[in-house]
Amino acid sequence: MTPHTHDLRLLSPDRQCLAELLAAWHTDEVECALGDFSSLARGKRLRAADFIAGLGCRMPTVTLGMGLTGGSPMEVFGSILPQAYTDMQLVPDTTTLRRRPGRRREATVLCEPAGQWHAPRYGRLLQAAELSPRAALRRVLQAYEAQGLAVKAAPEMELFLLQRRPDGGLSSAAPWRDAPVQESACEQYSLERTSHFDAYFDELYGAADTLGIALAGHLHEAAFSQFEVNFHPGEPLAQADAVFRFKRLAREVAARHGFLASFAAKPFLDQPGTGMHWHFSVQRLGADWPHLFARPDGRSSPELLHFLAGLQAGGPAAMAWAAPHDMSFDRVRHSDSSPTHADWGEDDRHAAFRIPASDAAGRRVENRLPGGDANPYLVVAATLALGLDGLQAGQPARTGRDAAPPLPRSLPAALDALAGSAALRRWFGDPLIDLFVALKRHEHQERQGVPDPRQAWDLRHLVELA
Repeated sequence: MTPHTHDLRLLSPDRQCLAELLAAWHTDEVECALGDFSSLARGKRLRAADFIAGLGCRMPTVTLGMGLTGGSPMEVFGSILPQAYTDMQLVPDTTTLRRRPGRRREATVLCEPAGQWHAPRYGRLLQAAELSPRAALRRVLQAYEAQGLAVKAAPEMELFLLQRRPDGGLSSAAPWRDAPVQESACEQYSLERTSHFDAYFDELYGAADTLGIALAGHLHEAAFSQFEVNFHPGEPLAQADAVFRFKRLAREVAARHGFLASFAAKPFLDQPGTGMHWHFSVQRLGADWPHLFARPDGRSSPELLHFLAGLQAGGPAAMAWAAPHDMSFDRVRHSDSSPTHADWGEDDRHAAFRIPASDAAGRRVENRLPGGDANPYLVVAATLALGLDGLQAGQPARTGRDAAPPLPRSLPAALDALAGSAALRRWFGDPLIDLFVALKRHEHQERQGVPDPRQAWDLRHLVELA
């Protein structure tokens, strides 16, 4: 499937079934949510009858050109996006329709953009879905299906629970309002410190259940006030949806408890950063032995090394999606088990791509490059696209850090690598790559224009929005 082919029939809702479901739920309002490049939920809330009548809602195309802070690179309007900020349709994927946690008569649904306009930069009509990270992931998964393959994915999300000091700095969160206890040094794997936040995690798990997010457990991680939440394995698009929704949910629940949940990549230079690690396994559909990455006798298969070779080849360019902000590279430069090369290793947490210890049926690849601030759709799509390239090329992975490609050490270098990647442009199309690069270069320039950018830009914007 080419980047310019978009089958929105996959999302087309049935008006009658939709009306019956919302009536059975006694739903008054529906929230249409669109994930942007920063994985913020943008969209509109409207009355259920209007949602049904419109089979979604309308939003201005400028939404696709907004950066994290709301600013836009003006050069993309009139070249990639319409100069006049015309409207597009948000088409709901009704398989994602859920009750909104804590809002008994409201529902929420994930949407993708639809519509077309002439894009002078490419001399053709551009489809809005070409600029959708979620639609990009769907296309990659269709390529796997065409090859008779299926993927299972399981994310691990790290987050900080924080509160702001009067001087604008950050400290560990008190577990409840006016609590006298506060973590002042890392209590890694502490059940006692974790139990202080039982009320927060109880509400978070309950809300995740409402949204169909299958959480497996959580623990205190390697930095003070840092926790890791694990997800059960599942289909990749559903898992990316789960992470997209989980990040917003974790922040909303934390705000109700009087503190912040943050996925910023490196809020403290002297503490480990925030990761978003993804585990992937590939299965052959209909095969007697479906597990592509291992042989029945337990040994790793040649296909595993081919998949890894694809990740290594595209790793430098994919870093722009794994580390989408300047602060993201603090996590790499001030490394604490954060990879600096596109290397791989058996059960090696310092490698970019780890092969966890497992039996043959559980053989999988863990991508340890993404930070907590990454867009889950782009991360999963790039990992699987590059892995499929490796499977088709059939080359073995390079072994050892010295043989592995070095990764970019700054956002501008990563954006240059992404802009020049023929492989990722082939998979995702010029418009998505060009718009993402323009947005992130705009944010980089915006950050460079303030004194003490880490304090005045990173901690101001990324702590609550990354």
